[in-house]
Amino acid sequence: MAAQTPNLAEGSNASGRSGIPGSSVPAHPTDGIPLPPHGFEILDASTEDVAALPAADVIGRAAQVLMAAAAEKLGLHPGQEPDLDLPDARRLITALAGLVAAVQDDLGEDAEPMRAGVRTLQNAFREASVRPDAPGEGPGEQLLS
Repeated sequence: MAAQTPNLAEGSNASGRSGIPGSSVPAHPTDGIPLPPHGFEILDASTEDVAALPAADVIGRAAQVLMAAAAEKLGLHPGQEPDLDLPDARRLITALAGLVAAVQDDLGEDAEPMRAGVRTLQNAFREASVRPDAPGEGPGEQLLS
C-alpha cells in the first residue's frame, strides 16, 4: 500500500487551475493536499482490477471490509485493547446484513458463510451491549431472518 492516497485533483490540467493569472477555473480547496492513508488495502485495488473480477468476488470483498470494521468496533481483534463503538458497530452490521440479504440468492455456496459471519457479529454486539436489543431488533436482524 502506498504511504499516501493520491489526490485525484493533482496532475489534472494544471494550466486551467487558478493561481495562473487570467484563469477562469477556481482552485479546489483540496488541490495539492495529500490525503492520508485510509488503512483499507483492499480498497487500493485499481478500478481495472476490480472491474475484471466476478460480481461475487467484489461483493465478498465489500463484505470482508464491513466485517473487519464491525469486528474492530466491537473490540474483537486479538492482542488489542478493546475500544468499543457500538453505534458505529450497529451501522456496519446493519449494512453488512443488508448487503448479504440483497444478494444471498446470487452467492450460491458463499451465502451461508456470509450469513454466519453476520450472525457472529450480531451475537458479539448483543454480548457487548449493556442493554441488549430485544430479539429481532438488533443490528440487521430484521434484514436476515
